[in-house]
Amino acid sequence: MTDCSQITLYSGGHRGAESEFGRLAEKWGIAEVNFSFEGHNIEQNKGVKVLSPEELDKGNVSMEIVSTRMGRNFSKVDKIRKVIQSIFHMVNHGYYVIAIGWIQPDNTVKGGTGWGVELAKIFNRPISVYDQKQKKWFGWQNNKWVQEIPVITGSTFAGTGTRNLTDDGRKAIAELYERSFGPATN
Repeated sequence: MTDCSQITLYSGGHRGAESEFGRLAEKWGIAEVNFSFEGHNIEQNKGVKVLSPEELDKGNVSMEIVSTRMGRNFSKVDKIRKVIQSIFHMVNHGYYVIAIGWIQPDNTVKGGTGWGVELAKIFNRPISVYDQKQKKWFGWQNNKWVQEIPVITGSTFAGTGTRNLTDDGRKAIAELYERSFGPATN
């Protein structure tokens, strides 16, 4: 059985999927780090790490690169830039990236969640995405999405996803924890 006290979830604590990842981490006794920044409201308040402007800058990337990679434009550039920068810290610390959302026809994932997935691709990290429309898990393998049943095996993972978490998405996260760590301890 996995010693959950030796595992850390890196997330952003936002409403929806990230908050659910955190809530379940507490049930399993998994340490949590939720990256945020000054003036940013989050729902999951355990293990909050407020990033300084200097720390945020470590995750700075041209919004043109983000827009090109994601195939979309962002209207609120200043706010989204800080979100993009904080996502860098989640992916940089959590080796295995797990996301809940919607895989788009261009193989990106919808919304800000998609940047975490794209960074994981760039960093050559293992990635699993639960597609809420298809109600299935997919892994990024050989530059394409392949249906899979994920299991968390390492000591760090990043949990991210949509604010609009469905009941199926919530169930998928709970089943992932159960499959990976056994029954909840709390």
